[in-house]
Amino acid sequence: MPGLLRGVARTAVIAGTASAVSGRVQRRQQGRWAEQDAQRAQAAGYPPQYAQPQYPQPQYAPAPEAPTGGETDPTIAQLRQLAELRDQGVLTDAEFAAQKARILGG
Repeated sequence: MPGLLRGVARTAVIAGTASAVSGRVQRRQQGRWAEQDAQRAQAAGYPPQYAQPQYPQPQYAPAPEAPTGGETDPTIAQLRQLAELRDQGVLTDAEFAAQKARILGG
């Protein structure tokens, strides 16, 4: 069984390397072809903006804004502070749970 796994792993490595090399060759060829197209367009007398297509930048909808005006509920503010402390590694999960129960329990 270890021989089979070794063979499968070797095949995966070879296939991954081949894919990476193939992708790199393809990108290099596309770059060369784009360069040749630009040179041909320039030689034919086309203005530079026609040498390569210019695509407009996509327009995205603005992100929804978070409610402003501060925290109206001090409980939510305390829970957020506790969560930040837990995320920073200051509090353990058990300490966070105990403090959360204390805040919510009153």
